[in-house]
Amino acid sequence: MSLLERLLGKPGRGSLDPEAFTDPEPVRSAVVRQAAALLLSYPDEALLERIDPVRAALAEVGADPAGTEPLLAWLTGRPLQEVQSDYVQEFDLSRRHSLHLTYWTDGDTRRRGQALAAFKEVYRSQGCATDGAELPDYLPLVLEFAARVSPEAGYELLQRYRPSLELLRLSLRDDGLPHHGTVALVCSTLPGPSPEDKRAVQAMAGYGPPTETVGLDPSDPRLLPFTPTPEGPGHARR
Repeated sequence: MSLLERLLGKPGRGSLDPEAFTDPEPVRSAVVRQAAALLLSYPDEALLERIDPVRAALAEVGADPAGTEPLLAWLTGRPLQEVQSDYVQEFDLSRRHSLHLTYWTDGDTRRRGQALAAFKEVYRSQGCATDGAELPDYLPLVLEFAARVSPEAGYELLQRYRPSLELLRLSLRDDGLPHHGTVALVCSTLPGPSPEDKRAVQAMAGYGPPTETVGLDPSDPRLLPFTPTPEGPGHARR
């Protein structure tokens, strides 16, 4: 039994049993996840300076450029301040595109507090330090963890919350946001095809965010994520 299962029990409504998985393309998966961790995080000058290396790294592992090119164009086609404003509007102020995996399964409930604490324990078990930049289920942090720290534990987190990833992908696609191709690329590192629509996601593991608000406060220090590298996606917004 994995640490995550010991902490949360068997996967329930809105999550999947990750099952054993041997990645046939571990290098591709790591590069895709690290690239997505950067591209889905808050855009700043440091990210813009990494656009060309990210593009080159994805090409080197054979990742389809059609997945990320719309987002790269979105990031570089306007003044950075406008890009940052749009990012905040779409990802910080809108729940339709939440980058927090457990929001999609548990909303603001006690169960979500338990899940966030479990993410934190998984990070700790791999020797990760913590800081207060983001909650531990923030997708860019999970992706960086999977890419750079523990592919096995990272896979389990991503696949257990695969329905969250797929709902995020579909929501981004339906709203015409260029980030959807990058999320789809992340899904391609996981076993099996992606569902075609939300009904298919419900068939995979049906759910909807509950509305109960009892549980750990989001600022509880027990829920703070691991410390990424200075260049990583966990920087504070300025």
